[in-house]
Amino acid sequence: MPISETVIEDLTARGADRGIDLRPGLLAVEKRLDALVTVEALPFLETVSRYLLDAGGKRFRPMLTLLTGLAGGAPVTEPALVDAGAIVELVHLSTLYHDDVMDDPELRRGLEPAHRRWTATVSVLTGDYLLARASELSAALGVEVTRIMSRTIADLCQGQIREVQGTRSAADHGIPTVRPDRDHYLATIGEKTASLIAASCRLGALLSGQEPAAVDTFTTFGWHLGMSFQLADDLLDLVGEATESGKEPGTDLRDGVLTLPVLIALEEDGADSELARLLDRPDGDDVRRALELLEGHRALAMARDAARSEAAQARRELDVVGPGLAYPQALEGLMFLAEYAADRAG
Repeated sequence: MPISETVIEDLTARGADRGIDLRPGLLAVEKRLDALVTVEALPFLETVSRYLLDAGGKRFRPMLTLLTGLAGGAPVTEPALVDAGAIVELVHLSTLYHDDVMDDPELRRGLEPAHRRWTATVSVLTGDYLLARASELSAALGVEVTRIMSRTIADLCQGQIREVQGTRSAADHGIPTVRPDRDHYLATIGEKTASLIAASCRLGALLSGQEPAAVDTFTTFGWHLGMSFQLADDLLDLVGEATESGKEPGTDLRDGVLTLPVLIALEEDGADSELARLLDRPDGDDVRRALELLEGHRALAMARDAARSEAAQARRELDVVGPGLAYPQALEGLMFLAEYAADRAG
């Protein structure tokens, strides 16, 4: 089962005496995903759809859906929760197929990206197919689930366009260029990452019948958790190994995407700094040198603090929602995932 076993084992060990074991629910999600990408009429489409699904992944978003549902008293194998977990994972997978066409990374989950293994056309259509399967399943869960996921998919698209606007390639796409700054970056990751993690939490709370105030609080928890998760991811792109992030370090720099630590470093060092000159239109050597300059820069520590601050805000939301829950023990699992997100920042 392509789930981060360390995360699952740690989560289960922490919750063993409190009745928290997500493994049955995650196994059910995995079986649902397997059925959803089975395409008997077109085996090639199934092969490509399984390419990233079988490559692994933490199944972070389904975990959140199951835990927020458990908090409301629903069993982790509740069919609606399992379907919702499959929906958010399919949407996440679809973005990977689409993003790789635009970003052209060397690796995705340790593999050659689908658009290189086949073609950009195949990768885009596969991402579209996974979105369609997620939408079909959303409709079966009702109008509100469909509305949440439709809005989330729109946010994901907005975030991708916003990100491109802040790169030197924006004009190549006919997109008005904006100068990236911290506000632009935070808005981008809010749409590209936090929106789907927030939706994952919202679906679990909603489908377990929780009160509207609790549903909103879990959604806010997911938003801050998603911000922390992406801030940590962007740090890993600068200081991590390919095995940690699933892509080659420095990918964002090669693509002209300026993340928070880079923006902070540029603010501190100035427009005439060596780092600014290297990032103007970097080649491979420029990226390597830029990574060296950033390695000891205090901007990394500031970005780590930002990731930890978002995780702390997420944990504070759990303090608000705890008393009225049917199964408050589930908050321990959510707290663990918030800590996990922050720990990824180093």
